[in-house]
Amino acid sequence: MAAVAVDAPQQPDAGCPNSVLGKARLILGAFEAGAYRLRLTELSRRSGVAKASCYRIAQELVQWGLLERVGDSYQLGLAVFELGQRVPVSAVLRVVARPLLVDLFAATRATVHLAVLEGSHVLYVEKVAGEANILTHSEVGGRLPATCTATGKVLLATRPEGEAVVAGLDGTPLVRPTSRSTPTPEALRAQLVEVRRAGFAVELEETKVGFGSVAVPVVGADGSVSAAVSTTLPADRIATARLVPALRATANGIARAVERRLLERGAGAEVPTPLL
Repeated sequence: MAAVAVDAPQQPDAGCPNSVLGKARLILGAFEAGAYRLRLTELSRRSGVAKASCYRIAQELVQWGLLERVGDSYQLGLAVFELGQRVPVSAVLRVVARPLLVDLFAATRATVHLAVLEGSHVLYVEKVAGEANILTHSEVGGRLPATCTATGKVLLATRPEGEAVVAGLDGTPLVRPTSRSTPTPEALRAQLVEVRRAGFAVELEETKVGFGSVAVPVVGADGSVSAAVSTTLPADRIATARLVPALRATANGIARAVERRLLERGAGAEVPTPLL
């Protein structure tokens, strides 16, 4: 393979871990917030890893299937997805939730998401969409800022780490995909108070102009929240009186199914591998 020109001289990786593994984690983490393909310069900038180190580690990640090379860009490799499906909670969620999400889609004709909280982002574990999928903004395995998504606001309001995540946003500008996105941590805190009171979250055109979402938490028998379920529709079709009861019924069904599956697993039953 022809050598790739690397900018020189470069500063040391200021603030980066010294270990190769730590730098690899930063490189893979650069694909958060909806990034799909990144050129080397952008990969280095987002990860904070110096370009020479970034190139060298990225090439090794390609060899292991954790990254794929597409022209002069990189994208996450299939091995990342395959490993993710073997994380117990994620695998169980996908297996048990899919039929219930399909039923919710049939009842609402909305794009349906199942998401979990990962730091200050939501990670989409499952998605069900019809032809309207081409108009939406998410994908399974993708991430979006929790601050401007309905699922994110539900999880920040109900997950035990939510308060610490919001505190970590103080003093930094929030990611704002549209002009209607939540502008400040103070505004977000006020919204989360209302989410806790109402038991659901709504966002209107905060992630994509013309669209809105409604989300509710998936609450276990012990009161813990594992995920959030949402419906996404054109903003003028958002009707909480119709959507919230359907979302809650789906979330309750997922919670019960997860608990049954985990009990079976604890008893030695095999958890089926999700269909890819």
